[in-house]
Amino acid sequence: MSTLRLILGDQLNIQHSWYETVSKETTYCMFEMRQETDYVKHHIQKVVGFFAAMQEFSRQLISKGHKVIYLSIDDSTNHQCLEKNLKFIVASLNISKFEYQSPDEYRLDFQLKTICETLSIPSKQVDSEHFYTDRNELSEFFKGKKQFLMERFYRNMRKKHHILMNGEQPEGGEWNYDKSNRNKWKGDPRIPPFINFNNNVDSILKSIKNCGIYTIGRFNGSTLTYPINRKQSLQQLEYFNQNLLVHFGDYQDALHNEEVYLFHSRLSFAMNLKIISPKEVVSSVLDFYRLNSDEITISQVEGFIRQVIGWREYMRGMYWAHMPDYKKLNTLNNQNAIPDFFWTGDTQMNCLNKTINNSLDNAYAHHIQRLMVTGNYLLLTQTNPDVVDDWYLGIYIDALEWVQLPNTRGMSQFADGGLIATKPYVSSGSYINKMSNYCGDCKYNVKERLGEKACPFNSLYWNFLDDKRTQLSSNFRMKMMYSVLNKFSSEELVAMKLRASKIIESPKNY
Repeated sequence: MSTLRLILGDQLNIQHSWYETVSKETTYCMFEMRQETDYVKHHIQKVVGFFAAMQEFSRQLISKGHKVIYLSIDDSTNHQCLEKNLKFIVASLNISKFEYQSPDEYRLDFQLKTICETLSIPSKQVDSEHFYTDRNELSEFFKGKKQFLMERFYRNMRKKHHILMNGEQPEGGEWNYDKSNRNKWKGDPRIPPFINFNNNVDSILKSIKNCGIYTIGRFNGSTLTYPINRKQSLQQLEYFNQNLLVHFGDYQDALHNEEVYLFHSRLSFAMNLKIISPKEVVSSVLDFYRLNSDEITISQVEGFIRQVIGWREYMRGMYWAHMPDYKKLNTLNNQNAIPDFFWTGDTQMNCLNKTINNSLDNAYAHHIQRLMVTGNYLLLTQTNPDVVDDWYLGIYIDALEWVQLPNTRGMSQFADGGLIATKPYVSSGSYINKMSNYCGDCKYNVKERLGEKACPFNSLYWNFLDDKRTQLSSNFRMKMMYSVLNKFSSEELVAMKLRASKIIESPKNY
């Protein structure tokens, strides 16, 4: 019986049980497709990164003796569509059985199930063998509950997998060291230079250009700095442990004019393509911590592990628990367009200028830049979450819908009405000033609410609270801010709303 096995671009797990045995009767297929490059406008480094990692994986399989059909984006036999490519190979090779790993995106899951119904051969879906949880584990955990609190899920994950635990109690006496993870970085301790893997992708860039694929963002030169294979990913993990973990927790929320990555691991791209697994990342971090506990405090380690077994697994679970309806939610009824400067970085607001240009230059921004700078601005300007989703999904190299959508539409834009976040993540300029040095180099004064020199975030913040009073004033966590809003004079509130409306209507002027 001849078997065809499909490998998607985010399923590059060489440790999957599929590859334990080499069989002449099994053929693996991988496709670079316009279907995937064109459904949203992607960053050039994201398209290049996926293609480079896929090509590396194909070569690795072939070196182990596996049979691989790899259709590059410019292959003349490439139909640029998953269904057509699969049916072409099934017919050409007289395939008698089709197998695939569970996709992590709803659209691909639906597409593959539909394709399997039309194939005239048996098909089988297997697990991707990557995550700590299965798709439905979170739904079962919260069954019958009205709230889906991440902290409850995270504590259960710690207990279930015996991570940072002393029996039934958390190691160190605290479940969460988030309060210790909010330091502003002022230039010390020194941040070591990141590893630049210098992956030559010149041929991929030429293929993308020749095929006329439209991309966003920037790419200087012809080398990609991110890890694209397992060896590089393990090197990046080791580098994080030895150089960055010691200060990760302290500065994981920090923002800085001159620093893109700070103490962050740069592992999200490799993890989201399954080149490296969350279990081995967590195990490696824990092992290094045990050997160096005299130098590394538990708050650094817990802050990182919370991102992996808490946040990452939680977001995936919420995605599968609420799709496909989740993608349509817009409970605040925000309808505004995204400003043009999100594609150019050309804005006088320094925090947005730095964050957007970092995103355009590196296809990367860390979670606080995404949440409290760009996301904060887009929510305060009441931007339609559909276009917000498209921007986030397209611009970041690590963005896949299962992780991007609940983070953007839920946590960042509160479009789900509070399924994920217990309150909107909005702030005036004061939070950005507290966590960064952005405001010192800005044209605008973060301490002023009104006037041409006042920080736009300030009037936008109070205008947003007033506009969304019906939806948000009863939220327990918002009561303090509404009590402050209610103390403003009518004249001051009107003046702030007028300034906010000018910013929303003419963002290019700011």
